[in-house]
Amino acid sequence: MSEIHPSAVIEQGAEIGAGCRIGPFCVVGPKVRLGAGVELKSHVVVSGRTEIGADSTLFPFAVVGEIPQDLKFDGEETRLVIGARTRIREHVTIHTGTAQGGGITRIGDDGLFMAGCHIAHDAQVGNRVIVVNNSAVAGHCIIEDDVIIGGLCGIHQWVRIGRGAIIGAVTMVTKDVLPHGLVQGPRGVLDGLNLVGLKRAGVARDDITALRAAFQMLRDGEGTFLDRAHRLKDEATSDPVREMVDFILGDTDRSFLTPG
Repeated sequence: MSEIHPSAVIEQGAEIGAGCRIGPFCVVGPKVRLGAGVELKSHVVVSGRTEIGADSTLFPFAVVGEIPQDLKFDGEETRLVIGARTRIREHVTIHTGTAQGGGITRIGDDGLFMAGCHIAHDAQVGNRVIVVNNSAVAGHCIIEDDVIIGGLCGIHQWVRIGRGAIIGAVTMVTKDVLPHGLVQGPRGVLDGLNLVGLKRAGVARDDITALRAAFQMLRDGEGTFLDRAHRLKDEATSDPVREMVDFILGDTDRSFLTPG
């Protein structure tokens, strides 16, 4: 049921789903599970305890499931789980987790990871995320659904990026990013809302208006940033605004990029 090129190395124990296509010079490790219809173009390495969801495609020289680039890693068995219909382009690297970070790196469904980008150990990446060429997401980051990370970006370890946010190209992000935030500049400035993304997602006009008012309150209101967020929680009637407030008041190891 699957097409496997004679030069590919499929180690004993690997599970290959129905309809998979494995091209020349690929290497698939003994603890790998490929879902139905997965395609490995050529020269792809899939190792470790790695699961790849159905109908995903990995392009030449992608390496997924290798051990973390973390000196604390001591050979423990950890995992990488990649969702369905994910496209992993040339030279992408995605690593398994560490015991200290929960033991699993997770990628959601329908993602696009462009050439040369990197997803480090213990990252939790949502659905429909796009990471553009040569960007790096460090260990323990949380990237929520529908986030776009532009080219040549660096996301610092432990950072959270909320749903629907967009990070402009050549940006270093060292603090948490609000849902639907727009971040740009060399050192990552929160420069507004991702209005284009909100409209493309079909978010209601009333909710967009409420988000803009909430953003202005977080920027200009009295007290500290967290004081404003607590007041906003008491006043919010829009679901996207509640989502933003819950993100701000949630657990985090970082501070926030605040509205400028």
